[in-house]
Amino acid sequence: MGGWVTVTTPSAAAAPATTSATASASPADSALVRAARGLDVPHTPVWFMRQAGRSLPEYRAVREGVGMLESCRRPDLVTEITLQPVRRHGVDAAIFFSDIVVPLAAVGIDLDIVPGVGPVVADPVRTRADLDRLRDLAPEDVPDIAESVRLLVAELGPTPLIGFAGAPFTLASYLVEGGPSKNHEHTKALMHGDPQLWHDLCARLARISGAFLRVQGENGASALQLFDSWAGFLSRADYVRHVQEHSAAALAMVADLDVPRIHFGVGTGELLTLMGEAGADVVGVDYRVSLTDALERTGGRWPLQGNLDPALLFAPWEALERRVREIVEEGRAAPGHVFNLGHGVLPDTDPDVLTRVVELVHEVSARQVSAR
Repeated sequence: MGGWVTVTTPSAAAAPATTSATASASPADSALVRAARGLDVPHTPVWFMRQAGRSLPEYRAVREGVGMLESCRRPDLVTEITLQPVRRHGVDAAIFFSDIVVPLAAVGIDLDIVPGVGPVVADPVRTRADLDRLRDLAPEDVPDIAESVRLLVAELGPTPLIGFAGAPFTLASYLVEGGPSKNHEHTKALMHGDPQLWHDLCARLARISGAFLRVQGENGASALQLFDSWAGFLSRADYVRHVQEHSAAALAMVADLDVPRIHFGVGTGELLTLMGEAGADVVGVDYRVSLTDALERTGGRWPLQGNLDPALLFAPWEALERRVREIVEEGRAAPGHVFNLGHGVLPDTDPDVLTRVVELVHEVSARQVSAR
């Protein structure tokens, strides 16, 4: 294991060392957790998917010469990278630095995260014999993940840490396709052509995802998010028939931990209620659907997370500010609202713009959201 890594840049050093969450006594009473539970908050909490990543010069410096999978398995790097955006931006939560395919690699799947491409699987899973190569995940497979979470919880203090895992459908797509896909043709062919094999595959992946979430939750994560990056390629009927039960099984594996569960997918405007019914406490909304429409579609049953278009971070500040204010206002009607992007931070995003967005959300919502 490598030594501790400390990377300081002028911008990072000038940023506040703590977030507004330090006003709370513990992560369980933070704005993020309270909003996720539908409770009153002093301001709308904000964090960004992929907030720790290529948009930060300090991230690029610490990752130089180190592969993605190795970075995800070294507690020194995971801790440093996860903390970087908390220091720089003053966000209300840290998101655990990892990748959704880390648990697949941990159970022996031969894969690599190729720069500019994404996860690439050496031998795709398309037959019953292939499925036999995929075993369940045990805590002893990922002791480094548990260590990273414990280190982060100690460093973060009252700022909550969000753990995460990939949803069974998205993991299955990577395994069946062999990598990212624009059409998911092999995935859908297996889903419809051999439904039993498909369900057996997804059931196993649900146990792997649930176990990965559980390791993070048991070691101190204050919220857990299930990412279904590719679910937006499914019809409602296919989601109900082939996917929903497996996402529900993954989320059920951490239901007893008493931490909020966030369920997010890309392009899932038609699936929001179904994703909530899978066992979510918070439904994530991408930028294609307004929070107002999402609230109507979900019937106000769940707090919402989202949903600024990441591309708008490149717009003139006046236009960006207007949209941020609109989203904060739309979120007031929900049972709870966690401000986020409608997907991840783009690599060329100006970090200073992200910091300004955090400050604006806090400023605007503090005048509009009643204190607890």
